[in-house]
Amino acid sequence: MTLDWTLRRDALGRLNFVAADGTVSEAVTPVRAFPIAAPQESISIVSGDGHELAWIDRLGDLPDDTRTLVEEELASREFMPRILRLKSVSTFATPSTWDVDTDRGPTRLVLKGEEDIRRLSATTLLIADIHGIQFLLRDLLSLDRHSRKLLDRFL
Repeated sequence: MTLDWTLRRDALGRLNFVAADGTVSEAVTPVRAFPIAAPQESISIVSGDGHELAWIDRLGDLPDDTRTLVEEELASREFMPRILRLKSVSTFATPSTWDVDTDRGPTRLVLKGEEDIRRLSATTLLIADIHGIQFLLRDLLSLDRHSRKLLDRFL
C-alpha cells in the first residue's frame, strides 16, 4: 500500500502526522473504530483537536515501519487484559473479589455489581472492575470447567 502521508516520532516521543503537502500535525492518536470486534481494521489517525487525518482500512496493509508506529501507539494507550481463567471468587454476592489469570499475568479484581459484566456477543464478555479497568473474556467456551462454573453464578 502506498500512502500519501507518513508518521514519525518527534524528540519527545509523540507521534506526528506528515501530510502529502508537508504539513505536520503533532501528537496524533490512532483510534480503533471496533477495538474488540475488529482490532486490525478500521483505524483512524486523529489530530489533537479530534479531526480525522487519515483512515486505515486494514492495519496489515500498511508499510512495516508505519504499521509498527501505529501498533506501538495503540499498545501504549490501550489496556484491556484478557481473562484466561477464573481461579476463585470471594463470594457469589457482589461486591466480590475475583482471582483470575490474564494474558498479562495473575491478578485480583473486584466486581462491584453484576451490571459490570457486559455481554458483547454470545461468547464474549467485558468485565469492569471497581477501578474501571476493563477485562475482556473473549470466548466463554474456551474457559475450563471450573472457570465456567464460577462465572455462571454471575450471569
